[in-house]
Amino acid sequence: MDRFRELQVFVKVAETGGFAAAARLLAMSPPAVTRAVSALEARLNTRLLVRTTRSVRLTENGRRLLADGRSILNALEQAEESVGGSPQAPRGHIRVTAPVLFGCHVVTPILGAFLDKFGDVTAETLFVDRVVNVVEEGLDVAIRIGELPDSSLTAIRVGSVCRVVVGAPAYFEKHGSPEHPSDLADHRLINPLAFGSRISWTFMQNGKPFVFESETRLALNTNDAILELLRGGWGISRLLSYQVAAGIRDGTLKTVLDAFRPVPVPVHVVHPEGRIASAKVRALVDFMVENLRQNEILQMA
Repeated sequence: MDRFRELQVFVKVAETGGFAAAARLLAMSPPAVTRAVSALEARLNTRLLVRTTRSVRLTENGRRLLADGRSILNALEQAEESVGGSPQAPRGHIRVTAPVLFGCHVVTPILGAFLDKFGDVTAETLFVDRVVNVVEEGLDVAIRIGELPDSSLTAIRVGSVCRVVVGAPAYFEKHGSPEHPSDLADHRLINPLAFGSRISWTFMQNGKPFVFESETRLALNTNDAILELLRGGWGISRLLSYQVAAGIRDGTLKTVLDAFRPVPVPVHVVHPEGRIASAKVRALVDFMVENLRQNEILQMA
Protein backbone atom coordinates (compact mmCIF):
# COMPACT_ATOMS: atom_id res chain seq x y z
CA MET A 1 0.00 0.00 0.00
CA ASP A 2 1.45 3.40 -0.99
CA ARG A 3 2.22 6.08 1.57
CA PHE A 4 -0.60 8.37 0.46
CA ARG A 5 -3.10 5.55 0.86
CA GLU A 6 -1.79 4.76 4.34
CA LEU A 7 -2.15 8.42 5.25
CA GLN A 8 -5.65 8.56 3.78
CA VAL A 9 -6.69 5.51 5.80
CA PHE A 10 -5.23 6.94 9.01
CA VAL A 11 -7.01 10.29 8.52
CA LYS A 12 -10.31 8.52 7.89
CA VAL A 13 -9.94 6.39 11.03
CA ALA A 14 -9.13 9.50 13.05
CA GLU A 15 -12.07 11.43 11.61
CA THR A 16 -14.63 8.67 12.11
CA GLY A 17 -13.27 7.46 15.42
CA GLY A 18 -13.17 3.81 14.43
CA PHE A 19 -11.71 1.23 12.06
CA ALA A 20 -15.06 -0.23 11.01
CA ALA A 21 -16.56 3.16 10.15
CA ALA A 22 -13.46 4.11 8.16
CA ALA A 23 -13.57 0.78 6.34
CA ARG A 24 -17.16 1.39 5.23
CA LEU A 25 -16.38 4.88 3.92
CA LEU A 26 -13.21 3.71 2.14
CA ALA A 27 -14.82 0.54 0.73
CA MET A 28 -12.13 -1.55 2.42
CA SER A 29 -12.26 -4.47 4.81
CA PRO A 30 -11.65 -3.68 8.51
CA PRO A 31 -8.54 -5.91 8.57
CA ALA A 32 -7.11 -3.98 5.60
CA VAL A 33 -7.69 -0.70 7.43
CA THR A 34 -6.00 -2.07 10.53
CA ARG A 35 -3.01 -3.26 8.50
CA ALA A 36 -2.65 0.13 6.82
CA VAL A 37 -2.57 2.02 10.11
CA SER A 38 -0.18 -0.52 11.64
CA ALA A 39 2.13 -0.21 8.65
CA LEU A 40 2.10 3.57 8.96
CA GLU A 41 2.91 3.39 12.67
CA ALA A 42 5.70 0.89 11.99
CA ARG A 43 7.21 3.05 9.26
CA LEU A 44 7.09 6.16 11.46
CA ASN A 45 8.14 4.18 14.53
CA THR A 46 5.50 5.82 16.70
CA ARG A 47 2.05 5.09 18.10
CA LEU A 48 -0.61 7.20 16.39
CA LEU A 49 -3.77 5.70 17.86
CA VAL A 50 -4.74 4.22 21.21
CA ARG A 51 -7.25 1.43 20.61
CA THR A 52 -9.79 0.28 23.19
CA THR A 53 -12.80 -2.00 22.87
CA ARG A 54 -15.07 1.06 22.67
CA SER A 55 -13.13 3.78 20.93
CA VAL A 56 -10.03 4.97 19.09
CA ARG A 57 -8.12 7.91 20.53
CA LEU A 58 -5.34 9.93 18.94
CA THR A 59 -1.96 10.18 20.63
CA GLU A 60 -0.11 13.50 20.64
CA ASN A 61 1.85 12.38 17.57
CA GLY A 62 -1.40 11.22 16.02
CA ARG A 63 -2.96 14.65 16.45
CA ARG A 64 0.01 16.29 14.79
CA LEU A 65 -0.05 13.86 11.89
CA LEU A 66 -3.81 14.30 11.47
CA ALA A 67 -3.40 18.05 11.02
CA ASP A 68 -0.50 17.69 8.60
CA GLY A 69 -2.04 14.71 6.83
CA ARG A 70 -5.28 16.52 6.12
CA SER A 71 -3.33 19.41 4.61
CA ILE A 72 -1.27 17.04 2.45
CA LEU A 73 -4.32 15.17 1.16
CA ASN A 74 -6.20 18.38 0.49
CA ALA A 75 -3.21 19.80 -1.38
CA LEU A 76 -3.11 16.65 -3.52
CA GLU A 77 -6.81 16.99 -4.27
CA GLN A 78 -6.29 20.64 -5.21
CA ALA A 79 -3.43 19.70 -7.54
CA GLU A 80 -5.55 17.05 -9.25
CA GLU A 81 -8.40 19.52 -9.68
CA SER A 82 -6.01 22.07 -11.22
CA VAL A 83 -4.58 19.57 -13.70
CA GLY A 84 -7.99 18.19 -14.51
CA GLY A 85 -9.20 21.62 -15.53
CA SER A 86 -12.50 21.45 -13.65
CA PRO A 87 -13.31 21.32 -9.94
CA GLN A 88 -14.23 17.95 -8.51
CA ALA A 89 -17.65 17.53 -6.98
CA PRO A 90 -17.58 17.58 -3.17
CA ARG A 91 -17.27 14.11 -1.69
CA GLY A 92 -16.16 12.44 1.51
CA HIS A 93 -16.77 12.87 5.22
CA ILE A 94 -17.01 16.25 6.92
CA ARG A 95 -17.16 17.23 10.60
CA VAL A 96 -18.82 20.41 11.88
CA THR A 97 -18.87 22.01 15.33
CA ALA A 98 -21.07 24.75 16.80
CA PRO A 99 -22.59 25.79 20.13
CA VAL A 100 -25.39 23.45 21.19
CA LEU A 101 -28.53 25.52 20.62
CA PHE A 102 -27.12 27.29 17.57
CA GLY A 103 -26.16 23.94 16.12
CA CYS A 104 -29.54 22.37 16.79
CA HIS A 105 -31.73 25.20 15.53
CA VAL A 106 -29.60 26.93 12.88
CA VAL A 107 -26.77 24.71 11.63
CA THR A 108 -28.65 21.40 11.39
CA PRO A 109 -31.21 22.54 8.77
CA ILE A 110 -28.42 24.06 6.66
CA LEU A 111 -26.34 20.91 6.92
CA GLY A 112 -29.32 18.78 5.88
CA ALA A 113 -29.88 20.95 2.81
CA PHE A 114 -26.17 20.70 1.98
CA LEU A 115 -26.29 16.89 2.09
CA ASP A 116 -29.38 16.93 -0.13
CA LYS A 117 -27.44 18.95 -2.68
CA PHE A 118 -24.23 16.90 -2.56
CA GLY A 119 -25.03 13.21 -2.41
CA ASP A 120 -21.41 12.03 -2.10
CA VAL A 121 -20.81 13.85 1.18
CA THR A 122 -21.40 12.42 4.65
CA ALA A 123 -21.32 14.53 7.81
CA GLU A 124 -21.30 14.48 11.57
CA THR A 125 -21.54 17.23 14.18
CA LEU A 126 -20.00 18.11 17.51
CA PHE A 127 -22.35 20.55 19.24
CA VAL A 128 -20.80 21.73 22.51
CA ASP A 129 -20.82 24.99 24.45
CA ARG A 130 -17.04 25.29 24.53
CA VAL A 131 -14.40 26.40 22.07
CA VAL A 132 -12.88 23.27 20.58
CA ASN A 133 -9.51 22.99 18.86
CA VAL A 134 -10.61 22.24 15.32
CA VAL A 135 -7.21 20.92 14.26
CA GLU A 136 -6.60 18.65 17.23
CA GLU A 137 -10.15 17.26 17.15
CA GLY A 138 -10.16 16.71 13.39
CA LEU A 139 -12.97 19.15 12.59
CA ASP A 140 -13.51 20.72 9.19
CA VAL A 141 -15.79 23.68 9.86
CA ALA A 142 -16.69 25.54 13.06
CA ILE A 143 -19.25 28.20 13.90
CA ARG A 144 -17.73 30.59 16.42
CA ILE A 145 -19.79 33.11 18.40
CA GLY A 146 -17.66 35.81 20.00
CA GLU A 147 -14.44 37.66 19.33
CA LEU A 148 -11.81 35.47 17.69
CA PRO A 149 -8.26 35.16 19.00
CA ASP A 150 -5.43 35.52 16.52
CA SER A 151 -4.85 32.17 14.85
CA SER A 152 -4.04 30.50 11.55
CA LEU A 153 -7.72 29.64 11.01
CA THR A 154 -9.64 31.21 8.15
CA ALA A 155 -12.69 33.10 9.46
CA ILE A 156 -15.63 34.60 7.53
CA ARG A 157 -18.04 36.85 9.39
CA VAL A 158 -21.70 36.04 8.73
CA GLY A 159 -23.53 38.28 11.20
CA SER A 160 -23.87 39.02 14.88
CA VAL A 161 -26.04 38.30 17.90
CA CYS A 162 -26.61 40.28 21.06
CA ARG A 163 -26.84 39.60 24.78
CA VAL A 164 -30.37 40.14 26.06
CA VAL A 165 -32.00 40.10 29.48
CA VAL A 166 -35.00 37.82 29.27
CA GLY A 167 -37.82 36.30 31.30
CA ALA A 168 -41.40 35.10 30.98
CA PRO A 169 -44.22 37.64 30.62
CA ALA A 170 -45.85 36.07 33.71
CA TYR A 171 -42.72 36.80 35.76
CA PHE A 172 -42.71 40.48 34.78
CA GLU A 173 -46.45 40.79 35.45
CA LYS A 174 -45.88 39.48 38.98
CA HIS A 175 -42.58 41.16 39.85
CA GLY A 176 -42.47 44.15 37.50
CA SER A 177 -40.00 44.93 34.71
CA PRO A 178 -36.61 46.49 35.45
CA GLU A 179 -36.23 49.94 33.91
CA HIS A 180 -32.48 50.23 34.49
CA PRO A 181 -29.78 47.55 34.89
CA SER A 182 -29.40 48.53 38.55
CA ASP A 183 -33.02 47.45 39.11
CA LEU A 184 -31.94 43.84 38.55
CA ALA A 185 -30.79 43.79 42.17
CA ASP A 186 -34.46 43.43 43.15
CA HIS A 187 -35.08 40.39 40.92
CA ARG A 188 -34.42 36.65 40.88
CA LEU A 189 -31.42 36.18 38.62
CA ILE A 190 -30.12 33.01 37.00
CA ASN A 191 -26.40 32.94 36.27
CA PRO A 192 -25.73 31.18 32.91
CA LEU A 193 -22.43 29.84 34.23
CA ALA A 194 -21.85 26.68 36.19
CA PHE A 195 -20.49 27.04 39.72
CA GLY A 196 -20.79 30.81 39.73
CA SER A 197 -22.66 32.56 42.52
CA ARG A 198 -21.75 36.04 41.30
CA ILE A 199 -22.83 37.58 38.03
CA SER A 200 -21.15 40.45 36.20
CA TRP A 201 -23.16 41.75 33.26
CA THR A 202 -21.97 44.63 31.08
CA PHE A 203 -24.51 47.03 29.58
CA MET A 204 -24.16 50.23 27.56
CA GLN A 205 -25.44 53.52 28.95
CA ASN A 206 -24.98 56.77 27.01
CA GLY A 207 -22.31 55.07 24.91
CA LYS A 208 -20.30 53.90 27.92
CA PRO A 209 -20.08 50.50 29.59
CA PHE A 210 -22.10 50.00 32.76
CA VAL A 211 -21.34 46.87 34.78
CA PHE A 212 -23.97 45.32 37.02
CA GLU A 213 -22.72 42.87 39.61
CA SER A 214 -24.71 40.83 42.08
CA GLU A 215 -24.84 37.58 43.97
CA THR A 216 -27.31 35.02 42.68
CA ARG A 217 -28.84 31.94 44.27
CA LEU A 218 -28.80 29.86 41.12
CA ALA A 219 -26.21 29.09 38.41
CA LEU A 220 -27.04 26.66 35.61
CA ASN A 221 -24.54 25.21 33.16
CA THR A 222 -26.88 24.44 30.24
CA ASN A 223 -28.98 26.87 28.27
CA ASP A 224 -31.79 24.34 27.92
CA ALA A 225 -32.13 24.24 31.71
CA ILE A 226 -32.14 28.04 31.92
CA LEU A 227 -34.81 28.34 29.23
CA GLU A 228 -36.99 25.76 30.97
CA LEU A 229 -36.85 27.72 34.22
CA LEU A 230 -37.41 31.04 32.47
CA ARG A 231 -40.51 29.78 30.69
CA GLY A 232 -41.86 28.64 34.04
CA GLY A 233 -41.62 32.19 35.35
CA TRP A 234 -38.97 31.55 38.01
CA GLY A 235 -36.71 34.51 37.25
CA ILE A 236 -34.53 36.47 34.82
CA SER A 237 -31.34 35.58 32.98
CA ARG A 238 -29.16 36.97 30.22
CA LEU A 239 -28.59 34.91 27.11
CA LEU A 240 -27.67 35.44 23.47
CA SER A 241 -30.46 36.56 21.16
CA TYR A 242 -30.45 33.39 19.04
CA GLN A 243 -30.91 31.27 22.17
CA VAL A 244 -34.20 32.97 23.02
CA ALA A 245 -35.47 33.68 19.49
CA ALA A 246 -37.99 30.82 19.50
CA GLY A 247 -39.38 31.87 22.88
CA ILE A 248 -39.71 35.48 21.74
CA ARG A 249 -41.56 34.37 18.61
CA ASP A 250 -44.06 32.17 20.46
CA GLY A 251 -44.58 34.66 23.29
CA THR A 252 -43.26 32.49 26.12
CA LEU A 253 -40.35 34.89 26.67
CA LYS A 254 -39.80 38.63 26.42
CA THR A 255 -36.72 40.83 26.64
CA VAL A 256 -36.22 43.83 28.89
CA LEU A 257 -33.57 46.54 29.16
CA ASP A 258 -33.17 46.53 25.37
CA ALA A 259 -32.02 50.17 25.43
CA PHE A 260 -28.98 49.10 27.46
CA ARG A 261 -27.80 46.19 25.29
CA PRO A 262 -24.02 45.86 25.01
CA VAL A 263 -22.04 45.73 21.78
CA PRO A 264 -23.20 42.89 19.47
CA VAL A 265 -21.26 39.63 19.42
CA PRO A 266 -19.83 38.58 16.02
CA VAL A 267 -20.52 35.20 14.42
CA HIS A 268 -17.96 33.58 12.11
CA VAL A 269 -17.65 30.47 9.98
CA VAL A 270 -14.16 29.14 10.66
CA HIS A 271 -12.07 26.46 8.97
CA PRO A 272 -8.43 25.46 9.28
CA GLU A 273 -7.40 24.78 5.70
CA GLY A 274 -7.26 28.25 4.16
CA ARG A 275 -6.58 28.39 0.44
CA ILE A 276 -5.84 24.66 0.19
CA ALA A 277 -9.25 23.64 1.53
CA SER A 278 -10.68 20.50 -0.02
CA ALA A 279 -13.65 20.65 -2.36
CA LYS A 280 -16.02 19.40 0.36
CA VAL A 281 -14.86 22.06 2.84
CA ARG A 282 -14.98 24.87 0.30
CA ALA A 283 -18.46 23.83 -0.75
CA LEU A 284 -19.76 23.61 2.83
CA VAL A 285 -18.18 26.91 3.86
CA ASP A 286 -19.69 28.70 0.85
CA PHE A 287 -23.08 27.07 1.48
CA MET A 288 -22.99 27.85 5.20
CA VAL A 289 -21.92 31.46 4.70
CA GLU A 290 -24.64 32.12 2.13
CA ASN A 291 -27.39 30.64 4.28
CA LEU A 292 -26.26 32.17 7.57
CA ARG A 293 -26.04 35.64 6.05
CA GLN A 294 -29.67 35.27 5.03
CA ASN A 295 -30.80 34.18 8.50
CA GLU A 296 -32.62 36.98 10.28
CA ILE A 297 -31.47 35.72 13.68
CA LEU A 298 -27.93 36.88 12.82
CA GLN A 299 -28.98 40.26 11.48
CA MET A 300 -31.01 41.49 14.48
CA ALA A 301 -28.18 42.74 16.72
